[in-house]
Amino acid sequence: METNLEKKYALVTGGASGMGLSCVKRLSQDGFSVFFLDRNAEQVEAITQDLNAQGFDVKGYVVDLTDESALEKLIDELPSLSALVNNAGIFDERLFDEASSADFRRMFEVNTIAVHNLTQLAVRKMPNNSRVVIIASRAYLGAKNHIHYVSSKSAVVGYTRAAAMELAPREIMVNAIAPGLIETPILKSLTPERRKAQEALQPTGKAGMPEDIAHAVSFFSSTKTCFITGQILFVDGGKSLGGSYA
Repeated sequence: METNLEKKYALVTGGASGMGLSCVKRLSQDGFSVFFLDRNAEQVEAITQDLNAQGFDVKGYVVDLTDESALEKLIDELPSLSALVNNAGIFDERLFDEASSADFRRMFEVNTIAVHNLTQLAVRKMPNNSRVVIIASRAYLGAKNHIHYVSSKSAVVGYTRAAAMELAPREIMVNAIAPGLIETPILKSLTPERRKAQEALQPTGKAGMPEDIAHAVSFFSSTKTCFITGQILFVDGGKSLGGSYA
């Protein structure tokens, strides 16, 4: 845990479940007071109560990330943030011949444009030596059956590198994490056969856990990580190495 007499605040999007929830817990353990956003009001309330009962200093808000006025109002109300974790995103599958312009717009609106809108608002109040962490995906390297998702996450990688250059003079480090196969509700929804096929492609032979992503977020959110920016960290069990593992 980092020690600092001055209270530090972090904001995590999509923080009521999966990787986001693990990040909320980990940053709280690291000494941050953590705000988290999610669209599910019942989950936000339940998670806030549960984590506070466990001793975590957290507070949840129900916000639609595509609502720019709501984001602006929220950031105005919050104290200055030392860390922002853009975790929320959407995913679905479309065959190449079925992916429509509407599918692309929906994916980019949440996965890319909302990331910029929130980051732009947050950094206006960030002190020097703050951190922005963005959850990308190893899928940005290319994958079948979700070209709209791959494109949105490729844009996130480009955004990370560009934002890192823009914000470096303010000592705001911007980095991204590219998760691979992670134990999330999406993975749990797969049939046993399909899950087995996915795991067979992993060098480790298994999926990662949300905590693996939270560890990486903790690293990038630390004030000690002060000479790393514009980087994409793969947390994918080695799958990005290429080759065949089946």
